[in-house]
Amino acid sequence: MLSFAEFYTWGSVKKTLLRFLLLVSLSATVQSQELAKGESYLTVILLGTAGGPTFSAQRHGISTLVLAGPEKLLFDCGHGMTAGMSALAINPADVTKVFLTHLHSDHVISLPELYLFPWASQGRNKPLQIWGPEGTSAMMKHLQEAFEFDIHIRRDVDEKFPAEGIKAIVTDIQEGVVHEANGAKVTAFVVDHRPVKPAYGFRVDFRGHSVVISGDTKPTENLVKFSRGVDLLIHELGPSKVDPALAGPLDELFPNSRQTRRQRKIIAEHHTDPTEAGQVLQRVKPKLAVFSHAAVASPAALGLVRQSYAGPVEFGEDLDHFLR
Repeated sequence: MLSFAEFYTWGSVKKTLLRFLLLVSLSATVQSQELAKGESYLTVILLGTAGGPTFSAQRHGISTLVLAGPEKLLFDCGHGMTAGMSALAINPADVTKVFLTHLHSDHVISLPELYLFPWASQGRNKPLQIWGPEGTSAMMKHLQEAFEFDIHIRRDVDEKFPAEGIKAIVTDIQEGVVHEANGAKVTAFVVDHRPVKPAYGFRVDFRGHSVVISGDTKPTENLVKFSRGVDLLIHELGPSKVDPALAGPLDELFPNSRQTRRQRKIIAEHHTDPTEAGQVLQRVKPKLAVFSHAAVASPAALGLVRQSYAGPVEFGEDLDHFLR
């Protein structure tokens, strides 16, 4: 009979082996698609699924990679996203098209890393293209100024990496088609994350297949409009707005938190809670709904979603992938 220590060690070994096999399988899937760039595959990879600007050993920050034939389209840049790419043998130097839903720090914190490291370590020789809400161009201008010394040394003095590879082509977008190439079309649509505005969701269409990424939003008619009948809806999920723990003096700390109840209520109002998410899904009726950037535990949240929606739903985890 195994001792507790032996049982715990064996359990850890099994988890490690399962994780390794999963990564090998995912890596093989991604690489096989690389070999079939002309095929009609639309692959969606959750590089990170954490909710909010948090620290977690289990989950990276919010970031989703869509592979549409040869197009590698990255949506948001949460912390640790390049680690997710590396786990799947995706070279970050090959990911040069970035779409930002909004400019909250948890959605852009790894953008400097993607901008600088593939150029400084591998000599990326093409510009990084970035589409985002008003303010994106200004943010990138200041980012380039912040790293001016590093850029100058590596471009002009020491390694002399290609100047083209450290350029950034930035577009402050409005609602509509923002990118179209190789059969893939990316459409931005306005969502409601007030007081953060503008904020966008994105829809990718590729050879008869489609995915929508909600971005951060409270329930909005525009998301329903752009998502109806979609193959895959990646939707955020905020805390319940009727959580009993929210009852009480607003300026007291929320249980097990350093935020006040007032702050928690404000945050919840900016997002879609599980009950509301079920209502949204019932109207959209996607072939599959996946929650990412979720701020609530899945068992309790699923029960609330199921009050309105009986269709296929999953709670996304880092490195989950979906093939259409």
